[in-house]
Amino acid sequence: MEKDIGKINKNETSDIIIRIDDFGGNTGLTIREFVTSERYTGFTKSGVRILASDFPKFKEMINSIKDEDMTEEASPEEKELESGQETLNTAMEKTEEASEAPKEEQDSEEAPKEDDSKEKPKEDLPDY
Repeated sequence: MEKDIGKINKNETSDIIIRIDDFGGNTGLTIREFVTSERYTGFTKSGVRILASDFPKFKEMINSIKDEDMTEEASPEEKELESGQETLNTAMEKTEEASEAPKEEQDSEEAPKEDDSKEKPKEDLPDY
């Protein structure tokens, strides 16, 4: 049994397809990316499958989301973060900024600082 529920356009070559299907003898809801290109047309591995037995809980979670929850403004939970905590979005932005840093800066942070002291004799080094 396959029943297409709908699709959401992701970009020029991709859509998100929502469908009810039967896979391996188990009915479930599949949310999967569908690509149309010169090299490949079809579903990708990107997506999720929710078993029919888990669907009531999934539906309850989705229905608990309010339109105002989907705004870009900081939510009350984000405003109440303890000091030192950050949201996932903030952490991801910092990661992206760090990955975009010039190569010299990244190398200088990762490379150990040179020590002018004399090198230890080999017999003092632990065996691995």
